[in-house]
Amino acid sequence: MQCPFSLQGVCQSCPLVSLSYPQQIKQKDDVLRGLLSEHHPQQWLTPVESAISGYRNKAKMVVLGAAHEPCLGIQKQAENLSTSGSKPISLCTCPLYPADMQALLIYIERWIRCAGIPPYNVKKKKGELKFVLLTRSDSRGEFMLRFVLRSHDAIARIVNNLPELMAAFPSVKVVSVNIQPVHMARLEGEEEIFLTFDHYLLEQFNHVPLVVRPKSFFQTNPKVAESLYATAKRWVSEIKPASMWDLFCGVGGFALHCAEEVEHVTGIEIEPEAIESAKHSAEIMGVTNLRFAALDSTSFSQSNESAPELVLVNPPRRGIGEQLCQQLNDFAPKHIIYSSCNPYTLEQDLARLTGYKVIKLQWFDMFPYTEHVEVMVLLEHSNV
Repeated sequence: MQCPFSLQGVCQSCPLVSLSYPQQIKQKDDVLRGLLSEHHPQQWLTPVESAISGYRNKAKMVVLGAAHEPCLGIQKQAENLSTSGSKPISLCTCPLYPADMQALLIYIERWIRCAGIPPYNVKKKKGELKFVLLTRSDSRGEFMLRFVLRSHDAIARIVNNLPELMAAFPSVKVVSVNIQPVHMARLEGEEEIFLTFDHYLLEQFNHVPLVVRPKSFFQTNPKVAESLYATAKRWVSEIKPASMWDLFCGVGGFALHCAEEVEHVTGIEIEPEAIESAKHSAEIMGVTNLRFAALDSTSFSQSNESAPELVLVNPPRRGIGEQLCQQLNDFAPKHIIYSSCNPYTLEQDLARLTGYKVIKLQWFDMFPYTEHVEVMVLLEHSNV
């Protein structure tokens, strides 16, 4: 992929862009083998590769510049500009975004100027519009557009100019405003104000409907994610457990895919909005052997006296941690499927899980041009 922003040194988000794609795959595979080979996987399956451009379904853009010349860039660029005083450069045409997303971002940049919405200036602590967050449904080509504002002051300008935007891009189905009043705080605030009738996007992987709401986690590479879920379903089908837990289940991707292979599935996720999405998807499918609950995964496991035959875990980058590993050791389920976005914490957790052997390992190139990978392993207890 030829990226002008990387070549110019404007964006450092793709550190492996100078390598050919086969070189990237080999480098990542070599690193993973060096890290995880001591766990002696019985099968090291062929990695699942990605498209090399246009694969991302999310854009998290910092709004830079001034009201008369707004610019959509990235956080690192914004941090550099706050000290250097350089003119911001638009990253709307980043080749990682599909063509329709690029076109919409370019339009939004001009639309912000016409609407007179002042970008937030980190150095001066003035202005209103902090971020533009754009999510795309790959199956439908529809968008969820979110404006992160410092206060309510600019909402009227967004509302007044929104009909023009939605007429130009009918594929924009969800528009909301998120209020984040704290300077230099996390990306989003607690208050979400919807400006459209629809409050969610509908995605579909392998004929499974997935509901995407503003604050629920969702994979950034839909084609590779589809393969990830299909692989998990295939592994579960081979195991044939009577019941399973899906811990850190997010919007229910794994649970919903595996439901027809298992008599009963319980999905646990701490974010209530994600659980509402998972329940909605189950209703659309007409599935009745699924139960979802908004709970902490470790606390949930500790509140039970035993575990089902299969426990699937898909934790954030920090991994499942010592407490949950010990709980799983005590329960000793026959099988564990561990999907990880951080192979280093995965390796730590594998060392903590005693009595298990790695039957299968496969990794998925969810993040081309970076060192990040998604790794999934199937563990079997020695008592099986």
